[in-house]
Formats: sequence, structure tokens, C-alpha cells
Amino acid sequence: MGTAERQEAPGIGAETASPTAPRRTGARVPDIPAEPDVPRRRAAAREEAYRPLWVEEPARRRRLPDPVRTSAVRAVLIIAVTLLQAMVAFLCTLAGSWLAFPMVLSSVASTVVATWGAVDVWVTRQVWNQRHGVVSTPSSTARALRRERRKARRHARVTERTQERIRRQGGGTGRLSHP
Repeated sequence: MGTAERQEAPGIGAETASPTAPRRTGARVPDIPAEPDVPRRRAAAREEAYRPLWVEEPARRRRLPDPVRTSAVRAVLIIAVTLLQAMVAFLCTLAGSWLAFPMVLSSVASTVVATWGAVDVWVTRQVWNQRHGVVSTPSSTARALRRERRKARRHARVTERTQERIRRQGGGTGRLSHP
């Protein structure tokens, strides 16, 4: 028996003691009136039953490009292994194990590789931005130069069309008037 049926059935449970008693199943829907309106309550119960688990929100920042994300994941994994090696080297040193010296050497090498991984993320991001992501706004002089070039090309096309029209009308001889 659902909440709506319990509320409309007389004498079942404490929820039905008063028709204006708040429901225990969650927040009260504000547009449902306090007086008993069975179809509206059932519709509200159905809405609550089919409410999605989460609501998608737009991301605050854009997703990283694939090559940058790949290098970032690689760097994180390398750094995690480096930290693990450093911890094992430290514990082996405290325990006086023979494994301490090889672990310290491998930790030093891993630190170099982890530094390379972090620099790789930075370089990959810079390269990607340079190739794909740079949004440059041209300066006013560049805009003016392009405008002049466009105007010159347009003028050249108009002149060429005019010359072609004159040639066609003049019988193909290229003269403006007949002798």
C-alpha cells in the first residue's frame, strides 16, 4: 500500500489522523493543496516515483583534449608508482632490509621519469593549444588589410567580368566599336 492509499484510507496509521499532516516520505510538493484531492496526490506520488536519480548540469570547464588527457593520466600513474617506490624504500631503510638500496635507486630514477611526465603534460597542452585551441582576435590593422585585399579582389573580378562581356558583345575581336 503506497503513501497516497494510506493517507486516503480512514484510520490506518498516524499519517491519516489529519488531512493536512505533512508526509513522512520527503519534501511536500508546494502546488498540492492541503485539502484531500486524491487524483492530484496520486499524480504527485507517481512523479516522486519517477524522479531521476540525478540531474545533468553543464560542466564548469571544458573537457581536456584527448592527447592532453592521455598524458595527464600517464603522468598521474607514474607519479603514483614513484610515491609507492619512495614509501617502500623508506620502510625498507627503517627495517634495515637489503632491498633498501635498490629501491632508493629506483625511486631516484622514477622521480626523473615523473618529472618528465609532468613536463610532458604541460608541453602536450601547449602544443595542442597552438595547433587547435588558439582563438586569436585580429588587430584592427590586420582587419583593415584583409578588407583592402577583399575590395581589390572584388574590383578585379568586376573588371574581368566587364571585359568578358565587352568581348562577347563585340564579336570576339576585342574592339569596342565596329569599323
